[in-house]
Amino acid sequence: MPKKILVAWIGRTDLKAAAGESAAGDGPVAQGVQADSYDAIYLLSDFPAAESKSYVDWLASRSGAAIHLRSVKLNSPINFGEIYECVVEVLEAIDRRGTQLTYHLSPGTPAMASVWILLAKTTHPARLIQSSLQSGVQEADIPFDIAAEFIPKLLQQSDERLTSLAQGAPDEDAEFGSIIHRSAIMKRIIAQARRVAIRSIPVLIEGESGTGKELMARAIHKASPRADKPFISVNCGAIPPELVESEFFGHKKGAFTGAVTNRKGHFERADGGSIFLDEIGELPKAIQVKLLRTLQEGEVTPVGTSDPRKIDVRVIVATNRTLINEVADGRFREDLFYRLAVAIVKLPPLRERAGDISLLIEALLQQVNDAAVAIGIKHKKLSAGAKNLMLQHAWPGNIRELLNTLQRAAVWSDEETIGLEAIKDAILMSPRGSASADGVLNRPVEPGVELESLMAQVARHYIERALEHTRNNKTQAAKLLGFGNYQTFTNWMNRYGVER
Repeated sequence: MPKKILVAWIGRTDLKAAAGESAAGDGPVAQGVQADSYDAIYLLSDFPAAESKSYVDWLASRSGAAIHLRSVKLNSPINFGEIYECVVEVLEAIDRRGTQLTYHLSPGTPAMASVWILLAKTTHPARLIQSSLQSGVQEADIPFDIAAEFIPKLLQQSDERLTSLAQGAPDEDAEFGSIIHRSAIMKRIIAQARRVAIRSIPVLIEGESGTGKELMARAIHKASPRADKPFISVNCGAIPPELVESEFFGHKKGAFTGAVTNRKGHFERADGGSIFLDEIGELPKAIQVKLLRTLQEGEVTPVGTSDPRKIDVRVIVATNRTLINEVADGRFREDLFYRLAVAIVKLPPLRERAGDISLLIEALLQQVNDAAVAIGIKHKKLSAGAKNLMLQHAWPGNIRELLNTLQRAAVWSDEETIGLEAIKDAILMSPRGSASADGVLNRPVEPGVELESLMAQVARHYIERALEHTRNNKTQAAKLLGFGNYQTFTNWMNRYGVER
């Protein structure tokens, strides 16, 4: 019987598993080890030696195989050339006579998975496996061969090109666990964000205020190969226009009144990592031009100097507007829009996240209770009536409004249980919501009401929204609005003059 050897990188999810974080499960490496009987395990690690050694000790308690650790120092976990050299050095030190070699694709970065695939199909043949919490351990069947002489050329290409070779490699996506959801719409959006995260491309996040755009941006960063590098968050709307250039690109001492020292800008501080530009639509046109140049050239020029400085930054931007409409209205540069909108993540408002509100109420109330001592209140729970009222509310301020309401109710309620009246007092009626209610539901009937016109207005509003949400798919839009089939929905469209 051949000697079985498993070779893998140690990934971040593996370290989390060893630290006892339940969301990580046993981690990809331990999953792979426990799914088969291996005689030896060779692990490569770019993490600090102490963390790597601690993980090996943890893994040894779950396997009787001989474990060999090779600590390496990569300049970047997505540097294909460095990864290739490290792996080949380990593989060539293994006596291959009478062995069955297995490479584990899942731990580590997509670049590491890509190199395993290249080697398994060319100079160092081996069996490939992958694993996930949901599907367990599976053999990875890669339906193509790559000639060995092409490896050096491939290793120099962009991460988007090589990542496509590892489509079967699961993401280490525990970072998205902080986004509480169970609705179908959020599952689809998070699946999109996971695919975006592993690629160093700009991301545009759109959504109403309070929908969690920064939370999504942080999750994308944490699930990316840049996770151990800086994440710099910038609120573009909070910077005075005259200081935006200095804040973004830095300045030299004496560049202007008050510049008493040299200062790095946000982009230099984010070098190697990600920068999150919230409310990107608030940027002045002059800065939009300079931002476009920074994205094109990969460099910044501090105020007061003409010497550009090279940077490597992944840009994630967000807005509560529809940015393409801002372009159409002339408030945002079209060329900058298309440079930023390589990947677009659209976060739905809370009112469209069926099934998520109950989960969010529980999670956010737990946050309030975790801070109970700090804000001087008792541990709280919700009465059934209070929770029902919250489930019926439209939440125009989305998740931020939901959290603020729970905080107010917890502070104002002396009892351990937050009751219906406390929630009624805590919910703020937004001007937008009140105007809408008065305009449709609370019109005086004494002077007469044109009911057909009013119903047509409501019908057109929801038909258009359903079509926009489903990208003009009439079958899906019909389901959203409760119609039995798309033909009935089409009849309503024709009746009320709605065009696709």
